[in-house]
Amino acid sequence: MAGKISNTPATYMPSPTSQNKKMSSIFTGSDWVRPDGRGPHQCRPSFLRTGAVNYASGSAYAEFGNTKVIVSVFGPRESKKAMMYSDMGRLNCNVSYTSFATPIRGQASESKDLSSMLHKALEGAIILESFPKTTVDVFALVLESGGSELPVIISCASLALADAGIMLYDMVASVSMSCLGKNLVIDPVSEEESYQDGGLMITCMPSRNEVTQMTVTGEWSTPKIHEAMQLCLDACSKLGKIMRSCLKEAVTLPQE
Repeated sequence: MAGKISNTPATYMPSPTSQNKKMSSIFTGSDWVRPDGRGPHQCRPSFLRTGAVNYASGSAYAEFGNTKVIVSVFGPRESKKAMMYSDMGRLNCNVSYTSFATPIRGQASESKDLSSMLHKALEGAIILESFPKTTVDVFALVLESGGSELPVIISCASLALADAGIMLYDMVASVSMSCLGKNLVIDPVSEEESYQDGGLMITCMPSRNEVTQMTVTGEWSTPKIHEAMQLCLDACSKLGKIMRSCLKEAVTLPQE
């Protein structure tokens, strides 16, 4: 592996929109602490690294708590499929899990759905006109599943695209939120996701303040969804800064 490393794991949290209260337990009536001890609006510590795969055009490794992902980018290269000339390039995305990514074999999310969502999240940020009649392939591999895999995959893939020199309108950062009773918890782990009443994921280009993808599941009140959206957007902005710092370090640090 190449030696382009973001040295210190970083954590980030959105600016508070209101005074935080102790979370009610989703299991019992007593006060509940998140499984990893974080505050409800505190994201997991993140470790980001580019140049993780030597033979790829670009690559990145991301570790958010126990969720670990590696993404490889190949191209632009001539499309193998016969197609008419197009002024636009093509983007292919594939998400897979290692056999040991989850405690129970076969418990991983549907890879086909994740691949489609990754494509949707990234496509709006890539300047497809910069590589006509060619294809960029993005391969994401989940090494360990600890919750909120898709946001980590998307953010890691954005880093890998930048590492490959693919022209982007902006970096893409993604953050998810779970609604547990009356409480909102950001960047949920697997246990929290399994008990959530509702889930939200926002993917955006922080510098342009543009959302490239938003998914909502479960039941939400209007005030809660507005609060959750603002918290996610604020966290995306801060994550975007961490991602840019990773790229800057990769450029300034000497190669091993």
